[in-house]
Amino acid sequence: MRTQPVFATMVGDKRWNDRLDDQSEAAIERHLAAARKFLARFEAIDTTGFPEQEALNQRLMVRDLRMQIEGARFKPWEMPVSQMGGIHIDLPQLANYMSFDTVKDYSDYLSRLSQVPRAMDETVALMRKGIEDGLMPPRFLLGKVADQAAAIAGQAPEKTPFAQPFLNFPSGIDEAARKSLRERGLEIIRTAVQPAYTRFAEFVRRDYAPRGRTEPGVWALPDGAARYSFAARQSTTTDLSPQQIHEIGLAQVAEIEGRMAEVAKRLGYKSQKEMNAAVATDPKLHGHSREEFLDLTRKYIDGMYVKLPTLFGHLPKGRVEVLPVEEFREKEASTHYEPGTPDGSRPGRVMVVTGDYQDRLLLDVETTAYHEGIPGHHLQIAIAQEMPELAKFRQHEFYNAYVEGWALYAERLAKEAGCFLDPYSEYGHLMDDMLRAIRLVVDTGLHYKHWSRQQVVDYFHEHSGLDEPMVQEETDRYIVWPGQALGYKIGQLEILKLREYARGELKEGFDVRAFHDEVLDAGALPLDVLSARIHAWVARETAAAR
Repeated sequence: MRTQPVFATMVGDKRWNDRLDDQSEAAIERHLAAARKFLARFEAIDTTGFPEQEALNQRLMVRDLRMQIEGARFKPWEMPVSQMGGIHIDLPQLANYMSFDTVKDYSDYLSRLSQVPRAMDETVALMRKGIEDGLMPPRFLLGKVADQAAAIAGQAPEKTPFAQPFLNFPSGIDEAARKSLRERGLEIIRTAVQPAYTRFAEFVRRDYAPRGRTEPGVWALPDGAARYSFAARQSTTTDLSPQQIHEIGLAQVAEIEGRMAEVAKRLGYKSQKEMNAAVATDPKLHGHSREEFLDLTRKYIDGMYVKLPTLFGHLPKGRVEVLPVEEFREKEASTHYEPGTPDGSRPGRVMVVTGDYQDRLLLDVETTAYHEGIPGHHLQIAIAQEMPELAKFRQHEFYNAYVEGWALYAERLAKEAGCFLDPYSEYGHLMDDMLRAIRLVVDTGLHYKHWSRQQVVDYFHEHSGLDEPMVQEETDRYIVWPGQALGYKIGQLEILKLREYARGELKEGFDVRAFHDEVLDAGALPLDVLSARIHAWVARETAAAR
């Protein structure tokens, strides 16, 4: 946390709240050198006789450090920005993570604002190294990055997301201090932050975007095949090859299509495609206001809270909030979860995309509420944060296949718990399940099989009923986040397989609440470690029943 002060802020540690991360190449090399030293020290530990969780701490730390060091050969830091993320999008969100209760909090924030030019210049230096090494994002998407930065640079200082803390002060700060802090904050935004954004936008538009790669897949980058194979292994925490993942995706698409066709016929349509066509043009099934998406999300999450005691023994203390994604990033964002702090000072939040509401379907709002909120991301992440016996790195551990696999499993669990009473919402649930199956096909298609962007769009249109904005956003997301989309289905399928194994072994002694607690109470785990944990639990339960 000392070397990543923004992350420290996000998890509630305020000791370095006056600093921004060092983005320089020298800092990256220092981090890697430290990782190599830590790895040697952790590998030297003999864990014989250690308690189970202590031994697991060592295994997981060694695993994480090895992956970090192995992945360094691909220099991911030399492609640090995209339309989905990067310093130009991350910095304006600082205000969402910091607390603003005292003058000291505001002084820390002013210090961070003054460091924005340095951090952005360091990022540009990494991007220039990427140009030299041929590590470039796709050219056609970099215009969006320039537009995003230019939009913030062109706003009135008080209208930028950076100014949000100066619009409302806590009662404990007197009027004179408020005036001084507001004036200093807006001055730094005007004279330091926005000029840095202007320079960044000009660099991307003039120097960077023209050198962007022409192919969408990472196969076109140096060591492209190895780069993607590593990304797939890192995302899924398995040794599945891209070809195996592609084939799993094809099988899942076919299976889910059958279930979607059944619902379509129940609703009076001859086929899934006929229903998809009707849904796409039915105004009743599209959004009518921004608030509608927020209200529905809150309604479904509130309804799920009452069902939790029948599904889980351990429940999170903190409830989840539902807020709109900020307008400055909503065009390229998707609805997502932002974790709260372990002490509850900042609650977990489901951030809902509400823009272009008239073009967005309402069918998947219910399943997204369960995925991002309860019993999905919020329940899993909050429980991990609230387990004091877990080492801190375990409380905040993120294995993509586990975290996203659990959230996708949570959608299926909600169906089993009696949700999706509206058949259109049930269809929306299947549409989202289909989306995750399609991801296996098109992500490997793009980055392993050399598919074009249009092939991905066509595959979506052939096999899903997603609205056009989402098809376009999802396609561009996979292009700039190779491998990330693979974790959802692979993780869900593994959790379902483990549940069926436990049910088959324990028979009438199987308790779904105990199973869920066993899955969740050790925090996020690689899938092979999760499998070993569930098999050990089943063995203990079997022995106890004898």
